[in-house]
Amino acid sequence: MSLVRGNATPGAHPLRPRPAAHLRSPQGRLSGKGTTLRVLLVEDDDGDALLVTSLLDEVGATVEVSRARTARDAVELLPGFDCVLVDLGLPDASGLDGLRRILDHAGQAAVLVLTGHDDEERGIQSLAVGAQDYLVKGQVDGSLLLRGIRYAVERRRAEDTHRQLREERLLAQETARLERGLLPSPLLTEHSPALTSRYRPGRRRMQLGGDFFDAVTGADGSLHVVIGDVCGHGPDEAALGVCLRIAWRALVLAGQADDQVLNTLQELLIHERHREGIFTTLCMATVTPDQSAAAVYLAGHPSPILLGPAGPLPLPRERAGLPLGVVSDAKWSALELPLPPGWSLLLYTDGLVEGRIGAGPERLDTEGLVELIGRCDRASLVRDLVAAVERTTVGEPDDDLAVVLLEDSR
Repeated sequence: MSLVRGNATPGAHPLRPRPAAHLRSPQGRLSGKGTTLRVLLVEDDDGDALLVTSLLDEVGATVEVSRARTARDAVELLPGFDCVLVDLGLPDASGLDGLRRILDHAGQAAVLVLTGHDDEERGIQSLAVGAQDYLVKGQVDGSLLLRGIRYAVERRRAEDTHRQLREERLLAQETARLERGLLPSPLLTEHSPALTSRYRPGRRRMQLGGDFFDAVTGADGSLHVVIGDVCGHGPDEAALGVCLRIAWRALVLAGQADDQVLNTLQELLIHERHREGIFTTLCMATVTPDQSAAAVYLAGHPSPILLGPAGPLPLPRERAGLPLGVVSDAKWSALELPLPPGWSLLLYTDGLVEGRIGAGPERLDTEGLVELIGRCDRASLVRDLVAAVERTTVGEPDDDLAVVLLEDSR
């Protein structure tokens, strides 16, 4: 049977007009293989509407057809269909106006024009505004109509998939470029201590979190290192961490004294944080040009671990101060640290030690970290240590993690 204007069989009476109707074949939900497609037929002619369902039923199509008589009725029913068949001769639209209105509300549905106008130019225009195909009444039978619907649905799905992949790829590329630009590039010289780092944001598919680190060689050859952790997880914390890191680098390059650097960073934090109560833990170390000593400042941050002849030892905390942003007039003083020949100094954020090590609330903590360090190969300490922490702790890591290892390069 081909689609022609008029009743489906001799003597058949027109369907009773309704604003929107659900059309079924005599079998009800059309049977056949595959998933049932939901089709919205936008057609004001009762005879043509009946013929559409008859044609699809003849070929055993797994298609469920609903009907709207006007573009307005169609818009009220959309979205929610796999495919929309649109007649261009609707009572409330002229030309391509009805098609455009339906396309605007179709969502992910494929839209096909099914019209009595065999007009090549009109067909080109329909495809140009977004229709998947242009079918002419009287030139399609059930097989061609079903094939057109299925092809259009698959093309639409493929287009949506490709568009989403393209958008996600572009977004990922832009995000990666932005975050790579915000991640640190340590300024070292050939005479600086060796530096190895590892950074892992807690948020999936992101490269930047609220943890930050940096290293800069001063004019006198001293190596200045900072590592910090903005409380919280999210883009605001990441942005604040970048702000603090860049400010720290600028202050160090400008030659500001270490104790004054922390005061300035706290003032900046208070002005830049997005809500009251945001604080930042921070560790700052300055290694002398001859690499024989270091001055270490702790602002509420986990103690670095010194690796020397006696094995891994956390630094004492008697000079540790409050985190930045807790008390506006806080002060910090340096721990003067002699560095033995062949020393290594591990700085890290709490994401390395706060993972749970069992079903209860027990955490890895610094003691557990020291034990893991003793089992790791010194030649690949950072890589092996992070892997050991991930094996030891349970659950997916949800906190940012930054690790910096300084080593005697003399």
